[in-house]
Amino acid sequence: HTAPRSRNERPLRTNKRTTSKYFIVNSAPEQFEGKIIVFAAPSGAGKTTIVRHILNAFNNIDFSVSATTRQPRNYEVNGVHYYFLSADDFQSKIDSEEFIEFEEVYEGVYYGTLKSEMERLWKEQKHIVFDIDVQGALSIKELYGDKALTVFVEPPSVQVLAERLRARGTEDEISIQKRIAKFNNEMEFLDKFDYRLINDNLEEAFYEAEVVVNKFLNTTND
Repeated sequence: HTAPRSRNERPLRTNKRTTSKYFIVNSAPEQFEGKIIVFAAPSGAGKTTIVRHILNAFNNIDFSVSATTRQPRNYEVNGVHYYFLSADDFQSKIDSEEFIEFEEVYEGVYYGTLKSEMERLWKEQKHIVFDIDVQGALSIKELYGDKALTVFVEPPSVQVLAERLRARGTEDEISIQKRIAKFNNEMEFLDKFDYRLINDNLEEAFYEAEVVVNKFLNTTND
């Protein structure tokens, strides 16, 4: 006979490559302690794909929607992918201290995390996952300490990163070179992250991310 699983325990998962097995255990409501998982990476490293996988794998994690002043891409929906704000609206929220953190990521382009978004998710007893830039990740880590896990998703090489960006077909070469330059700068902060995940094989990256997140959620902070 096998031991019964609690209602908050997800099915057993197997890594086909190693055949190792583990459980994804969701926190029971009475034990709930809201935590933060932050994935940061250069554009093209695959962090958004990994975050989507984590959201599918864990039913007690939800996505924090960031605010930005950049223009939406043709597939993006306001309030789902980002809160798209005018520069004036963004500045107004800065002035009224509505952000946990914010940054001018590119000249004239701001991103930030709204306090209201985090409060909404914790009220729903959800842990929060972020898909943000490096400086935003480090700001959240500084604010929340052991309550936050920071994961840097890294492409196997700069060459692979450039190939992925070109394959998207959404940016011109000047923009791609700016992103590569930004990536080289961001690598200087790598040692400030809790975990480094090299996305060379997507299935392996999915598995590695699940293991790291599961361990973090089931570690108590004394």
